[in-house]
Amino acid sequence: MAHGLVKRESVESEMHKPEDQSKIFVYTKKRGYDVTRNPYLNKGMAFSLEERLQLGIHGLLPPCFLSQDVQLLRVLKNYEMKRDDLDRYVFLMGLQDRNEKLFYRVLTSDTERFMPIVYTPTVGLACQMYGLAFRRPRGLFITIHDLTHISTVLQSWPEKDIRAVCVTDGERILGLGDLGCYGMGIPVGKLALYTACGGMPPQQCLPVMLDVGTDNEELLKDPLYIGLRHKRIRGQAYDDLLEEFMKAVSDRYGMDCLIQFEDFANSNAFRLLSKYRDQYCTFNDDIQGTAAVAVAGLLAALRVTKSKMSDHTIVFQGAGEAAMGIADLIMMAMEKEGLSKDEALRKIWMVDSKGLIVKGRDHLTHEKERFAHEHEQMRNLVDVVHELKPTAIIGVAAISGAFTEEIIRDMASFNERPIIFALSNPTSKAECTAEQCYTITEGQGIFASGSPFDPESAWVMYNLLEKTTFLQ
Repeated sequence: MAHGLVKRESVESEMHKPEDQSKIFVYTKKRGYDVTRNPYLNKGMAFSLEERLQLGIHGLLPPCFLSQDVQLLRVLKNYEMKRDDLDRYVFLMGLQDRNEKLFYRVLTSDTERFMPIVYTPTVGLACQMYGLAFRRPRGLFITIHDLTHISTVLQSWPEKDIRAVCVTDGERILGLGDLGCYGMGIPVGKLALYTACGGMPPQQCLPVMLDVGTDNEELLKDPLYIGLRHKRIRGQAYDDLLEEFMKAVSDRYGMDCLIQFEDFANSNAFRLLSKYRDQYCTFNDDIQGTAAVAVAGLLAALRVTKSKMSDHTIVFQGAGEAAMGIADLIMMAMEKEGLSKDEALRKIWMVDSKGLIVKGRDHLTHEKERFAHEHEQMRNLVDVVHELKPTAIIGVAAISGAFTEEIIRDMASFNERPIIFALSNPTSKAECTAEQCYTITEGQGIFASGSPFDPESAWVMYNLLEKTTFLQ
């Protein structure tokens, strides 16, 4: 099949009795009709007359021929009529379900415009409303009850050449917590970016939800919830599911198939990465991917401050996957500049829900223990910033407004160009807004966010303050 065409000779080879011309005719019609309902093959009204005749769909479409360019204009007009971002998300997902080629044409026509709809921040709201917005399943749903036959479940997926699998168990979706099966929106959205931004063929991408239940009581009571209605299964059964899943994916798609972990809880994310990183082609986006982007932002900030990474003292608001991943990569950069590992460690401080992480504090995990320093215990971030006088603060705890006016003002008082990264997703969970950073620092702040803010207000502030540097 080329460009969605079904040639008569290929149809004949598929028939048990090719001499039965009436059956061939009916079969061709059936295949042609199916093409118009297949999002991977459907071209909408862009099918030429020759294609319509060969497929047997002449009469099933309006007589006009509309190129993809014209169809793009129609999509954009409909898009602009939507009331809010959730409606726009549902509209675009519906387009993906009908005409995938046109969907990616829309995304690539203005990636900056559509990325915040297909992924963060809108995908967070879409996941929360996934039961209501659910139209057509995408990807594979593998449950804890599929133990011992995951390989059979994988065979249900029609594509055999899969190069990237994005998998979540839905326990820590963005900064929204346990969304269970509703978390499927994350792998779907992430892999859409693989295609739109990375050029990866969509048929080589597979989103997967590992449904082991949910501890979210609201979801368990929600009649629209689409996942398993019981508490999360943990312990050995959970580990067995992951072990079988990793092996089954690699057996079916090869050892070079990428398996990306997305939005697992901290307790599982670190140990699963440690367990599988040397066995399979895998990485954890929240630990490693976020780190790569955040440190790239810091390296860009160094051009503005005209300094080295090792010159900086960094305080993290949050001590989870993202903080640990970013901190480890910062340490590597500092070591590359000549610092020892211990010297690099002393320049990184972390604040979690119980306050500053210091030596002697009870119940520190192994990961947090590495970043515990000799210091008196401090509960509030504002006191930590005032005491330690960091050159950079990085927010990754999904606590909206954690970077208060007092904290930002303090940062500006002892730094000529304070580095303020509010990286929590979605935007509603950001530690401060771009405008707050610009205004309070009087244009001196170097700001980065995990999700985009209103570009118009950012541009207005940039013009007003002139000196402000904005990294996003």
